[in-house]
Amino acid sequence: MRDLLLTIDIGNTHTELGFFREEKLEAHWRLTSQVSRTEDECWMMLRMFCASSGIREEQIKGTIISSVVPNLTSVFIQMSRNYLELQPVVVNSLLKLPIKITYKNPRAVGADRICDTAAGFQCYGGPLIVVDLGTATTFDVVNEKGEYLGGAIAPGIETSAIDLFRRAAKLFPVQFEFPARIIGRTTKESIQAGIMFGVVEQVDGIVKRIIAELGTDKKVHVIGTGGLANTILSRSETIEKVEPFLTLEGMRIIYDLN
Repeated sequence: MRDLLLTIDIGNTHTELGFFREEKLEAHWRLTSQVSRTEDECWMMLRMFCASSGIREEQIKGTIISSVVPNLTSVFIQMSRNYLELQPVVVNSLLKLPIKITYKNPRAVGADRICDTAAGFQCYGGPLIVVDLGTATTFDVVNEKGEYLGGAIAPGIETSAIDLFRRAAKLFPVQFEFPARIIGRTTKESIQAGIMFGVVEQVDGIVKRIIAELGTDKKVHVIGTGGLANTILSRSETIEKVEPFLTLEGMRIIYDLN
């Protein structure tokens, strides 16, 4: 029986759970981030996931939480304390990190952004841009010295689309996939063209501006992550690779350092 690390990434829309055995991600699951859940409900779901993968509770020897939802942070802390008898590491800018945060207010940097850039810099070095396509689309920048400089935050694909459908009475939800052409021949195609090609232009445009502002002659690695990153990768000129579990990997790295 080998020890496992439980990583809990709490986002605004989804919470992702992952188990690492040393450096290998053994299993992972995603659930909705419902703030009404109790620690008992979270524990029952975790037990169900563990049972489905043959993981025993006594194998879990550590927990780490990355959260942008304060109400759920406390729920998962209590779950870890009450049921696993473990005090979790909670990601913040005061921990030992593989990067140096030079943001004006380091405590204001989101835990997910810290994890993404920690893993990205450890794997690729700098200069580095991590594009995370989640509830928000975030662009995070690390220079060649490993200094986290900051970045940009924009509404995510789904966030923007939901607001569009809510405000425009005759428009309707569509699947987030690229149409065959930019000139839509139907309302569905027109919505998809505007949303999907719009995101690609946003990503590539902001990345190019960041690279210009860095003013470096070194290659800038641009790594994508988040739910729709693979879809965007097929049309993006700037994203070189997608790392779907970058946040979880960053949590493992930070846990090992602390």
